[in-house]
Amino acid sequence: MTDEEELSLEEKIARLRLPKGNEVFGIVEKTLGSNHLKVRCKDGNIRTCRIPGKMRKRVWIREDDLVIVEPWKVQSDERGDIVHRYTRTQVRWLSKKGLWKEA
Repeated sequence: MTDEEELSLEEKIARLRLPKGNEVFGIVEKTLGSNHLKVRCKDGNIRTCRIPGKMRKRVWIREDDLVIVEPWKVQSDERGDIVHRYTRTQVRWLSKKGLWKEA
């Protein structure tokens, strides 16, 4: 790979949203209504997550979508907020690069 190709790969990784701090990947298992979802997180917990107001009407989240979950400070093993949803193309790219392994 040339230096130019490596730089463009790093730019693509920088453009794609990845979990920061205590955020984790998760798969939506079930929609519960009232903007709440049951999410199986990569750290082994199943959390009841809510969709915050800034995402509510802009991003539609369905079952089996890959999302980033930010656990709450209180009840961090049970509750969280959805921070980002990945498209199918982004999920394929993440698995191709080894950042996400599908179960």
